[in-house]
Amino acid sequence: MFKTSSIRSARLIKLMVNHASRRHITGRSGTPINTIIVFVPQQEAWVVERFGKYTRILEPGINFLTPIVHKVAYVQSLKELAIDVPQQAAITMDNVTLNLDGVLYLRVTDPHKASYGVEDAEFAITQLAQTTMRSEIGKIALDTVFRERETLNINIVEALNKAAEAWGLTCLRYEIRDMKLPKKIQEAMQMQVEAERKKRASILESEGIREADINVAEGQKKAKILNSEAFKLEQINNAEGEANAILAKAKAKADAINIVAQAITSK
Repeated sequence: MFKTSSIRSARLIKLMVNHASRRHITGRSGTPINTIIVFVPQQEAWVVERFGKYTRILEPGINFLTPIVHKVAYVQSLKELAIDVPQQAAITMDNVTLNLDGVLYLRVTDPHKASYGVEDAEFAITQLAQTTMRSEIGKIALDTVFRERETLNINIVEALNKAAEAWGLTCLRYEIRDMKLPKKIQEAMQMQVEAERKKRASILESEGIREADINVAEGQKKAKILNSEAFKLEQINNAEGEANAILAKAKAKADAINIVAQAITSK
């Protein structure tokens, strides 16, 4: 009798373990089927209710529950989640309509609040991200949207976290993925780009002409300086030559006078 009872107990334990290990099987509500032994995966939090009232959160690993009494009401993933924010229209401060979509990265930090603080956390945070993005876009001009997209993303995250805290969520970052402009604005921007390109080309051309004129002027200046220095040296050389010639003539006359004077004196 003892042997038969032991066999039945072993079979019962084996059956419960096999049933509990089937963690991918979920009930109608999307939560695991209630068993005595449950295995919670890493980076998940299972919210348990006792007779319909919250009682505790199961940690990763093996856990024990009492069927009928306990129920796994919610399963929250603690991993970082990426949620697509659908495309929507937003109006800038200078009345330009933009169509934007984005990606929101978030994580569940409080499984209890995420389960009981909001009916559908993903839907709620997506709607909040859309309204927040429209609000932030309305505070700035179109040029600022292009120049300070990173600042815009940070402002959206800060605004989201103020509301998401009550839902047990933390927004890690938000990225504007695509931005579409009205056709007329695109054409105007293209014309502006072309005008800027022509302006830069004109500036480069004028700078090239200016540099060429400066080089020519510098060359002419140096040529004049060299010519004047050459003329100056020529004049100096001519003057020195004439002076030497005068000195030579004067010396020759003086020598002749001395010779005549000596001849008269000797007589």
